[in-house]
Amino acid sequence: MRAARTRTAAAVLLAASLALTGCGVGAADKASDGKRGAAAEPADAGAADRSAAEGGAGAAGKPASKPAAGQHVIRTASLSVEVGDAAKALATARRVAADAGGHVENESTERVDEAHLASQIVLRVPQERYDSVLTELAGTGRLLDRKAEAKDVTDQVVDVESRIATQRASVARVRALMDRAEKLSDVVTLEGELSRRQADLEALLAQRASLKDRTTMATVTLRLSEKEKPPAEEPEEGRPGFGDALSGGWNALVGAAAWIGIVLTALAPWLAVALVVFVLWHRLVRPRLAARPRTAAPAPALPDAPRNAAGAPTGPASPKPPQPREAPEK
Repeated sequence: MRAARTRTAAAVLLAASLALTGCGVGAADKASDGKRGAAAEPADAGAADRSAAEGGAGAAGKPASKPAAGQHVIRTASLSVEVGDAAKALATARRVAADAGGHVENESTERVDEAHLASQIVLRVPQERYDSVLTELAGTGRLLDRKAEAKDVTDQVVDVESRIATQRASVARVRALMDRAEKLSDVVTLEGELSRRQADLEALLAQRASLKDRTTMATVTLRLSEKEKPPAEEPEEGRPGFGDALSGGWNALVGAAAWIGIVLTALAPWLAVALVVFVLWHRLVRPRLAARPRTAAPAPALPDAPRNAAGAPTGPASPKPPQPREAPEK
């Protein structure tokens, strides 16, 4: 009796496994058929759409063709526009994105010099408003550069959808086996397998969400720069006038006075020290030097003159002074 119940349970598990496998294969075949059907669409429509997005979108007013039904395209564009007021044009870009049902992804502004700004803003807008948004943004100023790109990811979307369907069937099959497992070792093995397959399924779901976001919302990068003002024309050089000479002389006088003031300011500490030393010398040192007694210098010794026996000096007779000449008699 027990053997009969065991065989019955085994038969039920086998039937459930075959049924789930058949469902998974059927879903995979269906997804593969959808993939082949999407790939079998006329190639001319896809080529026309890509050429319109890449080449034809170079003109500011020429709209790109819409993707065919069942086709998934990622659209990106970049614009460079010269404007008079970057802050005002930035506010206009935000308003255009909001009116189209999009949003601002990121934004940056930097100052080029004292009078000019440069801004960059990345917008996400629905693909059905992609062309109108580009036209409005290009009209905010003088268009300097425009690039547009369309990437067909239909095959990638179909492949992800097929893998998701297969992975979901695999997860459901493992869960069914866990409900019927009796041994602890089988339960542990099936739980590990279920965790791995659920992680793979979540990764595929995240990839599908990313593809859906990029194929339904186009990305537009707008760069705004302010127009630089031309430099002021310099006056022609000519013969200097009286006013120029007077101005030049006055400037030279002011410059010389400024330099003299700078030199005197630099010498002020030295002059102050010299003045203090002079006052000390004049008040203290000089009076003391003047009050010191001075010793008389000895008279020079005369050589001894020869003397006679009476003690009177003898020697050569001193020359007599010249006598005045007498006037001759007439």
